[in-house]
Amino acid sequence: MRKLRIQLFAVTVVLIAIGIIMVYSASAIYAYEYLKDSAYFLKRHLIYLLLGIITSLWIMSVDYDVIKKYIKPVLIMSFILLILVLIPGIGREIAGARRWFRFSIFSFQPSQVLKLALILYIADVLSRKQSEIRSFFHGFLPPMIILGLSVALILLQPDLGTAVAIAAVVYMMLFIAGIRLFHLVPLLVSSLPILGVIILAKPYRMKRILAFLNPWEDPQGIGFQIIQSYIALGSGGFFGVGLGQSRQKLFYLPGAHTDFIFSIIGEELGLIGTASIAILFMIFIWLGVRIAVRSRDLFGHLAALGIVLMIGLEAMINIGVATGSIPTKGLPLPFISYGGSSLIFDIMGVALLLNIAKHSERSRLKT
Repeated sequence: MRKLRIQLFAVTVVLIAIGIIMVYSASAIYAYEYLKDSAYFLKRHLIYLLLGIITSLWIMSVDYDVIKKYIKPVLIMSFILLILVLIPGIGREIAGARRWFRFSIFSFQPSQVLKLALILYIADVLSRKQSEIRSFFHGFLPPMIILGLSVALILLQPDLGTAVAIAAVVYMMLFIAGIRLFHLVPLLVSSLPILGVIILAKPYRMKRILAFLNPWEDPQGIGFQIIQSYIALGSGGFFGVGLGQSRQKLFYLPGAHTDFIFSIIGEELGLIGTASIAILFMIFIWLGVRIAVRSRDLFGHLAALGIVLMIGLEAMINIGVATGSIPTKGLPLPFISYGGSSLIFDIMGVALLLNIAKHSERSRLKT
């Protein structure tokens, strides 16, 4: 397990280092033009990184059984924050979405707290109720009520991408834990028409799907961002135009340092750069799954899998959006995008993986 911990730590450090370089490269000109400080986003990115490291040091210093005691309070706090962020004057509204708290020098997204807290809560409930796992009322219904409340609060922001990602991860955790397919499949099937209604309820979501199917239908409107992403990736070719030499970040591609940073990597570092990022995430997932398989108990197993699934799914969705493989979703590329609170909680997730690996190794040595 020690070797796995070192490898996972190394892969994470490489991804974070790439993120630092690319956040500055993708944002410097934009930041200087509008904020008169080319390092504006870089400095804040480093502050979030430092906060993530400080929090992770505590996570690494205690046995993860101690962390279990804080799961319910943190989950309740995340629900309170998700309610508060919806209140005008408290939550900050950007482009019609109310997802952030804005403070003097940084913003905070409470759904990031919920993601990690919910994964740990579901892992805790499923591990404690293993004898009742196949019961509808005692094994299946309790986690689904919490999931339903979580998804509902996130959809009110609105943030469909995060809601779908959270639901998908929890479904997979339930399946892995042994929940009966007789309970899971009907819920999954019935959720599809509900998802369709949610998409149709907001015209911009339908427009995103149409843009995904044919962005050239409205190249100056809803299809603009994905077309600019295509141009960035296509311009990079195999070797890229060179670090810092992107043209699409010059006010052509919206979200160049956030949701579409993968496109800038493709333009500046080419296919070699994007393939390297994809390989690093595949290695990360592989190492995380190995840690989960070797964990000392069911809680560690499910928590590790949940964290790996969430980070891996977010990476797949972000890359899929940038390459036009799936409709646009507002999810950052883990460890790399300028995302503030997402970076903090991704690092905390890795710290939990390392914690599970460390204490599982110690338990084996004692036996």
